[in-house]
Amino acid sequence: MKSHYNLSQSKPQIKFALITSSIFALFICIFVVCFFPTISMTLMSTRKLIDVESSSIQDVYTPTSVEHLVFGLGSGGNVWSKRKDYVRLYWKPNRMRGCVFVGVLPKLQDNDSSVPPLCLSSNASRFPYTWGPTGHLSANRMTRIVKDIVAMNYSNVRWYVFGDDDTIFFPENLVKVLSKYDYRHWYYIGAPSESFLANQYFSYGMAFGGGGFAISSSLARVLAKNIDSCLERYPYLYGSDVRTYSCISELGAGLTHEPGFHQVDMLGNTFGLLATHPVTPLVSLHHVNHTDPIFPRMTNMNALQHLFKAANADSQRVLQQTICYYNKLVWTFAVSWGYAIQLFPYNMPLPEILKAPHTFKPWKKTGNVMDSAYNFNTRKIERNICDRPVVFYLDNVSSDQNGTMTSYKRSSRNCPQHVPTLKKLKSIKVFSRKLDLDIIQLRSPRRQCCDILPSNAKDQMEIGIRECGDEELNFMKWEN
Repeated sequence: MKSHYNLSQSKPQIKFALITSSIFALFICIFVVCFFPTISMTLMSTRKLIDVESSSIQDVYTPTSVEHLVFGLGSGGNVWSKRKDYVRLYWKPNRMRGCVFVGVLPKLQDNDSSVPPLCLSSNASRFPYTWGPTGHLSANRMTRIVKDIVAMNYSNVRWYVFGDDDTIFFPENLVKVLSKYDYRHWYYIGAPSESFLANQYFSYGMAFGGGGFAISSSLARVLAKNIDSCLERYPYLYGSDVRTYSCISELGAGLTHEPGFHQVDMLGNTFGLLATHPVTPLVSLHHVNHTDPIFPRMTNMNALQHLFKAANADSQRVLQQTICYYNKLVWTFAVSWGYAIQLFPYNMPLPEILKAPHTFKPWKKTGNVMDSAYNFNTRKIERNICDRPVVFYLDNVSSDQNGTMTSYKRSSRNCPQHVPTLKKLKSIKVFSRKLDLDIIQLRSPRRQCCDILPSNAKDQMEIGIRECGDEELNFMKWEN
């Protein structure tokens, strides 16, 4: 029997299918109309969030430059005219930002664009100050520089840098040192004093203000909000740096020690300190108006200008010590680049060279046996001139695409017992490549090596500085 399709029986099923399809289609339309914008907005918001995070990450990993720094320098209206030459040494008007804060603005301002502008400190007269008869009420005003400079709302600030009007900064080196740290976190960076007693009296955990210190922008903003209450709690403390340190300590942050900051709490001849600088960029020098000129037969200012000739040529290499041994004559050379060379006419073991010759005097003489105690190793100056190194000071600097040449001229007197070869030696030339350390090298510093180069001149020697070999040892290798 031939089967056939019964249309009368399938009509209800078809009708149900059509109704179901219509409802589903309507649901899809409603979903698209009502919910698609929300999904689109969500996707767009997510994309924007990713873009913002990417931008933030990109900003963090953009190399820190001097434009990311803001300087707050403390001075006084009556001394600024005498001190601004120190600031002019390092200030870059078109790139650096900041203010010199004074208690009273001078009646006549010269609008000198080669130094930062003068800014009037906020009134701090309501805060008590009870530290002894020799204390200065200006310590309260100077402490509030943190609040004053943050309130100026500079844009794109990563670090606030604080110092005195006689603090000599080396900006490129400062940037290099700060680039090791993430400014989004709380950092208080500087160094204690060289003086053992000064640190005992104040704190080993305090950055001394004359040497300068840096505070990350994230910490500075919080510190600025709380500095006034700290001033009220610490009227008995001496200076602005110890007040700042106390307030940072209350916030729970501590000092990150960077040995390139130098308070220079010493008097007299600072040769020993400069000639044995640690393997880290030179960031600052202080008390230059209280010590002897760092180069002989110069004024303090001329001597600093002379040092900046080397700093402008190769900032990161300034004062970096390099040791090389001349096996043929059994001589030892200690090069403090851009400053001086010590020539020991004998084998001087490297650990002894690293000790600072005690050329300086204590900052204060109290009769305490620890007056001459310092926070680094020192060695006594030999009484016999023949046992002392022959010293050559920086004479000239020149550089080109191939590197830098520095020449050093003999300064110290001859010893009668010196061999003729040494007596005739008048100058030393040093050849080097410009030093540009990356973050790994900054975090894991290593002293470079040098070689005695062949020279036909009888009154001159040449030295080449280079990176040391992977496992190279630096010592006198006796020739057979």
